Amino acid sequence: MQEITKLRNMTSLYLLCDDKILLLYRQGSRVVNNQWVGAAGGHFEENELNDARSCVLRELHEELSMTENCIRDLELRYITIRNTSGELRLNYYFFARLPGGTAMNLQSNEGILQWVALDECAHLKMPFSARFMMAHYLKTGRYDHILYGGISDGQKVIFTKLNEN
Repeated sequence: MQEITKLRNMTSLYLLCDDKILLLYRQGSRVVNNQWVGAAGGHFEENELNDARSCVLRELHEELSMTENCIRDLELRYITIRNTSGELRLNYYFFARLPGGTAMNLQSNEGILQWVALDECAHLKMPFSARFMMAHYLKTGRYDHILYGGISDGQKVIFTKLNEN
C-alpha cells in the first residue's frame, strides 16, 4: 500500500441558469487538463484551509472576475475524497445560481466556458470524482438541498447524506 504523504484540497463552483450549467473546458492545467469542470475552482491557499467557501469565492473572483454579489444561493453540496498518487484529494463542490435567470457572457483565463444543458452533462469528459458527483447531482442532488459526502473505492464514488449530528 502506498503511503499517503499529502492532502490536496480543492473547490469547484457550478453555476446554474434555468436548465443550463456553466462548465469550463480546462486547458493548460497540470492537474486537470482537457476535461470539463466547474466554471471556477482550484486549490486552497494556506489561509483558506478551514474555509472552503472563502476558497471558492476567491477562485470565482480570480477566474471569472465576479464577486459573491453576482451570484445567488451559494451552497456546498458535495465533498468527495479520493486516495490517488500518494495523496488524499478532497474536493468541495459548490453550486450557485445567476440572479434573474439571465445567462451572462463570461470568460475565463483557465479555458473555454460554455453553458451546457443539464441533460447533456453526463456525456462529457470530466475528472474522476467530478464525473460521479455530476451523475449523482443529475439523478438526485438537483432536487434537494442536502450535503452529500462521497468516497472513492477506486472504481466509483459512493455517496451518502452528511446529516448533522
